Formats: sequence, C-alpha cells, structure tokens
Amino acid sequence: MTAIEPGTTGRHSWFHRTWPAAAGLAVGLASGIGIADGAEVAPVVAASGFVYLVAAALGSRVAAWPAFAVSVVLIAAAKVVPGFAPTWGMLAIGAVLLLVGLARGRRRPPWGLPLQAAAMLVLGAVALVAAEVSPTWSGVLVAGALLVHAGWDVHHHRTGRVVVPSMAVFCAVLDTALAGLVLAVTLT
Repeated sequence: MTAIEPGTTGRHSWFHRTWPAAAGLAVGLASGIGIADGAEVAPVVAASGFVYLVAAALGSRVAAWPAFAVSVVLIAAAKVVPGFAPTWGMLAIGAVLLLVGLARGRRRPPWGLPLQAAAMLVLGAVALVAAEVSPTWSGVLVAGALLVHAGWDVHHHRTGRVVVPSMAVFCAVLDTALAGLVLAVTLT
C-alpha cells in the first residue's frame, strides 16, 4: 500500500486543484483595476462566449485555453490599435468557426455547438450594447452578463461539457471577480 503525500488526494495535488481559481482571481482583478466603467471590460463578456464556442466548434475541450489566449490578444490589440474592436473580432472568428463546426457535423449534441453559438451571439450583443450605453447601464449589463456566465461556467464544470474543468473554474472565478469590481465602480 502506498502512502498519500500530505496535501494531495492521491490523484491531484492541492496546487493542481486550485491554480485555475487563483489564476482566474488574478486575471479578473487585473482586468478591473483602474477601470472607469463597465464599457472598458465589455469585450471580456464576448470573450466568455468565444472560448466556449471555439471549443464546441472544434470538438476539443482543451481548445478553450488557446481560444482564451486569442481573446487576450484581441483585447490587448484594442489598446494599441486605434479603432480596433475586439468584440467584433471575436464575433467574426466565431462565425467562421461556427461554419467549420457545422461543416464537420457538430450539430449535435444540442448543448454543444448550437447552444454555444447562441450564447456567443447573446454575449457578443451584450458586449456591443454595453460599450455604447451610459456608464451606469454599461456596468449593470457587464456585471450581470459576467455573473450569469459564471453560473454557465459552474454548470459546465459540473457536467464536464464543452471545456476542460480548469477553464470552467478559471472562467467562473474571473467572471465573478470582475463582475464585483465592475459593480463597485458602477455603484460609487
């Protein structure tokens, strides 16, 4: 019989189980530091749908992490390229990948590509609207969408669908932390 090391479950270490939450908290807080209103982080709402759509379209739960990296690049590009709108970029890439997924026969299961495409459409629309409305409405829309998506993440983590568990945990914590910061900015 083999002894289990302290701090481990025998299968995964404490670090392995907690790094996604810690990273999500760090990214969520870093994304919200110094914002003036929700419009500044509205593309994160689109990114939350984008990550799931990419994974569903490619039929690869692991594809969520590279999709997240692409969303980070697109959001960062908006800070250095005048007039670049990352939400539109994610919607365009998402549309192409939706077509790829459909061409590859990913119409089923219904909670896969069909549901993720619908979610991307709704989240992208919320992000676009939030970027154009008053700061108060922007904050309410962004925080609300992020909190709803955090619930989406928890559901997908529990069911083991669409994205890898590490992404679902990371995203749930990021969404919740950023929603809290957006609400704090909006209410003060």
